[in-house]
Amino acid sequence: MEQRILGIDPGLASLGFGAIICQKNQDRVQENSLNLLDFGVINTPANTEIGQRLCTLYDDLHTLIKEFQPELVAIEKFFFYRMANTISIAQARGVIMLVLGQHELPTVEFTPGQIKQALTGYGNAEKQEVQQAVARELNLEYIPHPDDAADALAVALTAWFQI
Repeated sequence: MEQRILGIDPGLASLGFGAIICQKNQDRVQENSLNLLDFGVINTPANTEIGQRLCTLYDDLHTLIKEFQPELVAIEKFFFYRMANTISIAQARGVIMLVLGQHELPTVEFTPGQIKQALTGYGNAEKQEVQQAVARELNLEYIPHPDDAADALAVALTAWFQI
C-alpha cells in the first residue's frame, strides 16, 4: 500500500514542509520503501501585514496539497516559546488546519518529544541527532536545510513509523 505523507512544521515567518512517499508491503516478500518527494519552506516577510502573510500561507498550502496529493498530513504539535511567537504560530496553525479541513485530509499531531523518540529512540535528543536521523532514514548524503524543512520531514517520518 502506497501512502503520501506531508509533514508540516508550523510557523508564520517560516513554515517547513516535507513530503515523503511510503510503500508498506503486507506480503513481507518485498521490503517497505520510503522515498523523498520534496521539502522546503514557505517564507513570509516580517515587514508584510499579518493578514497578507496568512493569505500567503493559505495559498501556498493549497498549492502544496495539489502538488503532493497527500493521504495523510502530520503536524508538529504546538509548543510554547515566547508569548509573541506563540500568538503568530497559533494564527499560522489556524490557517493550516483550515486548509487541511477544506481538503478533508486526515491529520496526526506529534509533540517534539514524540518526534525525537521516533527518530532517535530518545525523547530528549538534540536537534542535530534528529536531523542526522532524517538524512539516514531517507538515504540522503546531506542534512536537509533549512531547519524548518528538516523538522517537517522528521514529522512526516514519525507519522510513517506510526502507521
